[in-house]
Amino acid sequence: MERYISLLKEFILQNCRQMIREPSHILKYPYTVPSSPDSPYYSMTLWDWDSWFISVVMGQVELDTGEKGKFFEYEAGCVRNFLDHTGEDGVVPILISDQGIMRRNLPGKDPLSENMHKPMLVQQAALLVQRSGDASWIKPLMEKLGCFLNRYLTSHVHQETGLAYWQSDFAVGVDNDPSVFYRPDKSCGSIYLNSLLYRELLAYGFLWEMLGNVKEANVWRGKASKLAQAIQAHCWDERDGTFYSADLNLRPVDPNDWLHQGAPRTWNSLLMRVDCWSSFLPLWAGFASQTQADRMLERYRDTRTFNSRFGVRTLSQLEKMYSLGASNNPSNWLGPIWGVSNYMVFRGLLKYGFYEDARELAEKTVRLFGQDLEKAGSLHEFYHPDNGEPIMTHGFQNWNFLVLNMIAYLEDRPMAVEF
Repeated sequence: MERYISLLKEFILQNCRQMIREPSHILKYPYTVPSSPDSPYYSMTLWDWDSWFISVVMGQVELDTGEKGKFFEYEAGCVRNFLDHTGEDGVVPILISDQGIMRRNLPGKDPLSENMHKPMLVQQAALLVQRSGDASWIKPLMEKLGCFLNRYLTSHVHQETGLAYWQSDFAVGVDNDPSVFYRPDKSCGSIYLNSLLYRELLAYGFLWEMLGNVKEANVWRGKASKLAQAIQAHCWDERDGTFYSADLNLRPVDPNDWLHQGAPRTWNSLLMRVDCWSSFLPLWAGFASQTQADRMLERYRDTRTFNSRFGVRTLSQLEKMYSLGASNNPSNWLGPIWGVSNYMVFRGLLKYGFYEDARELAEKTVRLFGQDLEKAGSLHEFYHPDNGEPIMTHGFQNWNFLVLNMIAYLEDRPMAVEF
């Protein structure tokens, strides 16, 4: 373990600068990318949730090196670049390269009926303000950030349940999550999406408070509370003791339909009982009760489902869809170990006081990445849960470098955390 810790710390501190880029073409501000320059997939593109995770990593690098603010302009540049390409409609791109913006222009589709930047943009800004104590740089950007959040609340929220939904299965991050992949548009009240949006609303409230507007801050915290109530009402499964995504794909109630009018449905969603790692995100988000967390811990510990030798399977191995195949478009989240899922579950375990489980997961992640680095000289995008062998994408860095934050926890040193 100590050998792997030393190896990983040295590698990350030496190579973290490979994820920064200077302004280029339509990217007017410095920014970050997920991988080293020799990676074939991610070396020149600004991605939405990736940039947020990189900021969490860079915070740890700054703590470990004592160089406060070393990467601030690159991290803030990610927020500025995204907002620079945001219109009055509040639609923020998912990906921007130095040559153009990724769009999916299907016949009959408009920008409001496709997915946009995942709700982690405000959180990235809040993280930087939280770390620096300075909110002055974000003040001119607050209106656009508000438009972005209002776009989610007006175009991505199911009226009957109050849950946010994916517009389609395009670029959802957890690419082939069965609760959204190949399902009808606007049908998935994703527990993953809703957990992120809850924290995003809180982050906007935090920014307003830092700018001295407590009244506006409380408005947005109220919106977060309302969303948490909707998630509890429609995504918690008392039978199984976990959160699931909700199926919103129900036909409307027609009072003139003689077949159903005698006893029309009284429910607005159905649970999708698909055992996906994102069911643990309410622990990270912090809206689960302690009683709920205790029940979810039992599920986390089950080696038949999620708990493997090298961390959290992204899909329970008891699911029919479980697969460890190599694929890039979409990336495979049907069981392989990803650094991001290990980290997010680790943070959730800590938040609810499950310290020994969190420590064990951190050690598993160190062992996974340490053996890969020792053998291959780099890290990869995702891994086999039973033997730790890499499956895809040599040279991937991004959230894998969050193992540095886990190492800080294992060594009882200050740990940089997300907002």
